Amino acid sequence: MTPAPPTKGPWIHGRRFIPIGLAYVAAALEKSGFQVQMIDNYMLEKPIEEIKAELAKLKPEIVGITCSSVTYSRVIETAKAVKETVPACKVVVGGWHASYEPETLLQNPEVDYVVMGEGECAMVQLTNFIVKGDKASDPSKISGLAYRDEGKIVKNQRQFITNMDEIPFPAWHLLPMDRYVREIEYLNVKPVDNMSIARGCPFSCAFCETTGLMGRTCRTFSPQRVVDEIKYLMTNFGTQGVYFINDNFTIKKKETIELCRLIRENKLNLPWVCDTRADLLSKELVQEMKSAGCKTIWFGVESGSPRILEKINKSVTVEQTERAFELCRDEGIQTACSFLLGIPGETVEDMKTSFKFARKLDPDFCRWNIYIAVPGSPLYDEVVQNHLYDHIEDYAAYVKTADFDYASLLKIQRQFHMSFNKSPKRILHKMRREGFWTVIKKAPTMLS
Repeated sequence: MTPAPPTKGPWIHGRRFIPIGLAYVAAALEKSGFQVQMIDNYMLEKPIEEIKAELAKLKPEIVGITCSSVTYSRVIETAKAVKETVPACKVVVGGWHASYEPETLLQNPEVDYVVMGEGECAMVQLTNFIVKGDKASDPSKISGLAYRDEGKIVKNQRQFITNMDEIPFPAWHLLPMDRYVREIEYLNVKPVDNMSIARGCPFSCAFCETTGLMGRTCRTFSPQRVVDEIKYLMTNFGTQGVYFINDNFTIKKKETIELCRLIRENKLNLPWVCDTRADLLSKELVQEMKSAGCKTIWFGVESGSPRILEKINKSVTVEQTERAFELCRDEGIQTACSFLLGIPGETVEDMKTSFKFARKLDPDFCRWNIYIAVPGSPLYDEVVQNHLYDHIEDYAAYVKTADFDYASLLKIQRQFHMSFNKSPKRILHKMRREGFWTVIKKAPTMLS
């Protein structure tokens, strides 16, 4: 289950993506013979009384809830609803926040277990213990499990899945696929579905918590496994485009080239988008990706200031980013990128430098995101320890320095978005890409 979205902050109006991580866990449980149902309340936004009515009807033995730091209160609210409705039901919480701050969840008596990191193996073993009484799956033997034992919190050491191909396809069939907005601005087809084909990251960006969740070794599905899942989506859910949402799509050059070859050989004729780092591209890779249907590459540029790039340990220079954008333009691949606003130590002048750099890069799509610190990253520790925030909501720290606060960052964000998108050059470019009347219809929202 996913909890309802938070009531405040920049997340409340965002697009509701299919909860792939939870769907992987559901699929692993089904493969092991358990009956599973999924409730994506982040998308459905059912009031808690409706959730309780659903629980009363289902009478589950276990309820698993995914938790990010910004949904912490909602998760605890849901856990209490579970215990009030089905007292004997065990509540298990996983996800980002659970992986970094398990103690904050286990301090609530409504939470019985916390899964840190990957959930597929841990949930299958724990379910075997709870439902079948399997002594071989005793909680003390389950990797990545945290729980209370005679008043003390026990945290088992985590182990990562080495053979990713053993993980079944996400349980898409358990989700109301017709309720999701299955489209993205980077592709002119729909429905478009997200795929997650890699876990772990060897890089050390100070604002990112991925390495703590999935480790520093990048583990990937085999190219054939990825192609098989694309075929499955196309056949069963009418998928017309794919967005590979992992940060470092091209980190393994050989596997990337093999995937492109298989996509061509299988004649999938499917346009796709991926995310990667500017220093992980080459002309050969871009050409291979283009020939296999890649339409857009998204880059987390983060800043145009070398000083801020060094501060966040991005390990990518502005020159490398410029070169990556040139490679994409040369091969006819669209570029998308995002910048962070409000890094501790950043000044308004640094932000203006980022805006100028965005203009120089001239991407097809560009966003400015406000940095809000969440547990699991070095930058979060710096923000909290030095009190560089004006408030914290559900463990998310809204950064404040002598140069800015959250309210001023919202103004800068809106100014940058409007100034970048409303220029005649950008509007004409958008009309060429999407068509005149499509842009005219979007005019009220494209400048927001």
